[in-house]
Amino acid sequence: MGNLTIAVSGTPGSGKTTYARFLAERYGLRFVSNGILFRELAKEIGVDLLELHRLAEQREDIDREIDERALQEAKRGNVVIEGHLAVWILRDIADIKIIVDAPLRIRAERIAQRESISIEEALSQIQLREKSNAERAMRYYKVDIRDYSVADLMVKTYPLDVDSVKHVIASFVDAYLHVRKPFKDVKA
Repeated sequence: MGNLTIAVSGTPGSGKTTYARFLAERYGLRFVSNGILFRELAKEIGVDLLELHRLAEQREDIDREIDERALQEAKRGNVVIEGHLAVWILRDIADIKIIVDAPLRIRAERIAQRESISIEEALSQIQLREKSNAERAMRYYKVDIRDYSVADLMVKTYPLDVDSVKHVIASFVDAYLHVRKPFKDVKA
């Protein structure tokens, strides 16, 4: 297969981690999650996830540190990197850039179930996270994370089930690998 770097981004609760892990396993790639890195940093400094988002709104170094780690992992290759900004941060490095999304209510239901919280609390968390993520992306990188044109593939993860979305994504990656040029630096 050669060297392959895939970036997966999406809204909170859209399934980006599920599909990024699937791709890593299916294609024998390493898995790196900016979300996990962000959560680990929150734990390291003794704050919850939402508080770290608030801190990151004031301290650019928090996002820059996590994004730099993702960039270094991408340069090593043979990796799937998942994160809210992954497709934008890695747009010049990733071979394939995938964005997943789903309606807000569906995402809230998924997060509520996953984290054992009410749907109302999940909705509130999503809205705060999305606002924070969008503001920081624009301020630090001049990136509009609602502009999906950077993606090679954009998939709505609802109403499809998980296996159907995996099939769509794998079909795209398989087709890419079938037609890919032998030299990584050859881009369309």
